[in-house]
Amino acid sequence: MHTNKVRVRFAPSPTGGLHLGGVRTVLYNYLFARQHKGVFIVRIEDTDQSRFVPGAEEYIFNCLKWAGLEPDESVVQGGKYGPYRQSERKPLYRKYAEQLVADGHAYYAFDTPEELDKMRADFKTEQNPSPQYDQHIRGRMRNSLTLPPEEVKHLLDSGAPCVIRIKMPADEVVSFTDMIRGEVNFNTSVVDDKVLLKADGMPTYHLAVVADDYLMEITHAFRGEEWLPSAPVHVLLWKYLFGIDKMPQWAHLPLILGPNGKLSKRDGAKYGFPVFAMNWTDPKTNELTEGFKEKGFLPEAFINMLALLGWNDGTGQEIFTKDELIEKFSMERVHSGGAKFDYEKAKWFNHEWIKQSEPAKLRQQVKQVLAAKNIPAADDLLLDKVILLVKERCHLLTDFAEQAAFFFVAPETYDMDAVKPKWNESKQLFFTEIIRNFELAIVWNAPDLEHNFKEIAAANHLKPGEVLLPFRIMLVGGKFGPHVFDIATLLGKQETIRRIKHFLSLLQ
Repeated sequence: MHTNKVRVRFAPSPTGGLHLGGVRTVLYNYLFARQHKGVFIVRIEDTDQSRFVPGAEEYIFNCLKWAGLEPDESVVQGGKYGPYRQSERKPLYRKYAEQLVADGHAYYAFDTPEELDKMRADFKTEQNPSPQYDQHIRGRMRNSLTLPPEEVKHLLDSGAPCVIRIKMPADEVVSFTDMIRGEVNFNTSVVDDKVLLKADGMPTYHLAVVADDYLMEITHAFRGEEWLPSAPVHVLLWKYLFGIDKMPQWAHLPLILGPNGKLSKRDGAKYGFPVFAMNWTDPKTNELTEGFKEKGFLPEAFINMLALLGWNDGTGQEIFTKDELIEKFSMERVHSGGAKFDYEKAKWFNHEWIKQSEPAKLRQQVKQVLAAKNIPAADDLLLDKVILLVKERCHLLTDFAEQAAFFFVAPETYDMDAVKPKWNESKQLFFTEIIRNFELAIVWNAPDLEHNFKEIAAANHLKPGEVLLPFRIMLVGGKFGPHVFDIATLLGKQETIRRIKHFLSLLQ
């Protein structure tokens, strides 16, 4: 390659939400670039204008920002290899397509959509249910290989609609070395003559990806394995246009699998888990697809989980910081088989990251979660203490709403069924005495409260368990939450007493 610095790229099409597989491709590119002190580029592949979706490009960059995987060069950051949007590079591609025609590696095809439909119908057989425009059929179609040169010239001069197709050689073996799969071979006889330049002058992916990787001096190209069937076309384009020695090293990443094959948006909707990085609303249908961010994932947990979907470092370690991933990541340890996405495991990663995060780090996100439920949590000092107390119980950031709400607002409903059947006069008297004891308390901390509570229970011939559950329900409304005396400590003396009195009044 004409650069010795590692340059990698992620090349999304702005057609909708950013799928888990896309973010993993970004992550592997990013880790590889950082590890090699290289450059990570995002190039927008918007040559298929019919599939362009407004807002999708901005959304892609927002997702990368949230995940902490921002590029060094892109339409946002700029850079000296721009423009970074393929639609703005349109004039670059025609000269390469025409060079291929001049060198005998491509040809003009003038077939109308009707003629192509007729070809597919006429050549359809049981053995070949969907005929392609290939070396067996090209000789019977309207193109510069079958028409007289003067007719081709006339059609071109008169501006007749035409595409440029690659002329696939007969029975050649095309091979390349994949960083994950080793040597991969293809026979050109089974590959059709792909369109390289469309009638509107826009390149297809095949021509654009090769030209852009060359012009942007890309050294390594990592993409999903669904691009493997196109690889022979791309290898030949490298060979014909720039020389095979200029081709980047390739790695085709394994698919991410859902419950039944490739993980799809429909799986997410069906099984109730996110498959996009962030919420995406389709501007055409207004359909909302939920994202990991809004579901309550920390970006650190999200990229940790993604890194291990198809890769491990061989030690059994599962929790990695981004810096550790940069240090340890290697393409050689990426699996060639599909990686199964497990939502329960994804939540486990998030739980581990929540547990090891300092309250101050979680504060803003927890505030947003509480604000969404109209729970006021303005006191940062109290909020940090609450986070410290309940974070062990939260798998998702959204769990903080249930686990922390009662510290800031008194319960509106109570699990009466857990208290009423076993309620009796001795318990009523016990809590009346507890109120008196608490009102006189000078020191207000969990160990002292627990000590007094248990002493009074013993004096009233009650087992602590008989009165601890009602006490918890008085404070939080149900059978959940951290240690009950820790809750009382944070609620403070006045509020704890107020909640006991309120509950006793409900039992009257």
